[in-house]
Amino acid sequence: MRAAPTILHLDMDAFFAAAEQASKPSLRGKPVVVGGLGPRGVVATASYEARRFGVHSAMPMAQARRLAPNAAYLVPRFSFYRAISGQVMELLGSLSPLVEPLSLDEAFVDLEAGGLADDSASARATGERLRADILATTGLTGSVGLAGTKMLAKIASEEAKPDGLVLFEPGTERELLGPRSVRIIPGVGPATGEHLRRAGISTVAEVVEAGEDELVRLLGRSHGASLYRMALGDDDRPVVAERDAKSVSVEDTFAVDIHDRLRIRLEVERLAERCVARLRGSGHSGRTIVLKVRRYDFSTLTRSETLRGPTDDPVVVREAATRLLELVDTTGGVRLLGVGVSGLADYTQEDLFAQFAQAAADQAAEAAGAAEVPEPAPSGAAGAAGPGPAALAVAEDRSDVAAAPETAAATAARWWAAGHDVRHVVHGPGWVQGSGLGRVTVRFEEPGSAPGRVRTFSVDDPELTPSDPLPLVEGGATGA
Repeated sequence: MRAAPTILHLDMDAFFAAAEQASKPSLRGKPVVVGGLGPRGVVATASYEARRFGVHSAMPMAQARRLAPNAAYLVPRFSFYRAISGQVMELLGSLSPLVEPLSLDEAFVDLEAGGLADDSASARATGERLRADILATTGLTGSVGLAGTKMLAKIASEEAKPDGLVLFEPGTERELLGPRSVRIIPGVGPATGEHLRRAGISTVAEVVEAGEDELVRLLGRSHGASLYRMALGDDDRPVVAERDAKSVSVEDTFAVDIHDRLRIRLEVERLAERCVARLRGSGHSGRTIVLKVRRYDFSTLTRSETLRGPTDDPVVVREAATRLLELVDTTGGVRLLGVGVSGLADYTQEDLFAQFAQAAADQAAEAAGAAEVPEPAPSGAAGAAGPGPAALAVAEDRSDVAAAPETAAATAARWWAAGHDVRHVVHGPGWVQGSGLGRVTVRFEEPGSAPGRVRTFSVDDPELTPSDPLPLVEGGATGA
């Protein structure tokens, strides 16, 4: 426990969506949802305007569309986000040699190791200066939490959102944590939280009141003892400098054993979606898919499949995980399921079979007139300067993942993913608002410009080509 709040936690505000709003003037102040747009896609990030409708990360995209039908729905541009993240991490590195990134938009910093803070006043000044530097460098906002432990620094940054700073004074841990939900403690997920609730423990104060022995009885020696220490505010985890991640995984323990085979399969598919969301959030892809199954008798089995190249495609990961499930005997019931991805890389090489299947599905959908796009204006006609509801309901809905420009053998529609950057010989830089039925609708604008006009072209128009993202701030890095 530190005597001064010298652990800083930075969390960028609605990072992916905010980056899209900053680069697309017509979307500023509008609801924006970033994620996979296919029928099984999930939300990666929602802007604060979209969150007012109940949209949140990890939500099925179909549900998000029902809640906020007039939002802009865009596929992610991970190279763009990584470029911005690199600028932010460089600023954090100027504060201390001990920077622990958690994802592209989140990190811990040990200010004490950097010699920039040794009391509350200097820590607050450093945090405020960091927020100002991030805004000046990237045009985006971040929220900062300061405390004497990692757990409380993260809680503080959450309370600071959006675009704020909260400092928790060391020595006030018990008072701060007591009335909060037990779910706020690291390691307490839905299953553990429900188990504690049924035991009459819902708040952190009730965890402390129950005592370590009771928690060990309920949760086991390691988990129970750790939970009790955390509830007391006793978190001695150090800030660890950046190191290569080995794997990304998620798992759930069920309060009651699952016996139904269909339910087990659906849980594996859900875990695969969550795992990919976390994988993408860390800016990685991976080539080995791992399934973990703990059966009714506590025996734990793992099965793995290695792909030909790294992927962050939720369809590929989901299908691999369900194939692995077929290799496991679940007779008698399942207590825990987990899905992980290892063999991480910072690039993607999509599974070719999945590409071919998706291309065939795209062609069939286009032939059936199933593309969900508003009726575009005649080619070359100017649209309104500001987006109306139809314009905001961007309708590229044929892929679960961001589609980068591909080889000439790929279909032209693959190039026109909603939200991706393009350049026209006459009209200059813009971004794809939607595509389908052989046409692509583009809004021509760039960071710092006024909201731009909309024009529609044939998907094979030779004057329209994919483009690298423009920097948010003049002189800044691009997403190349």
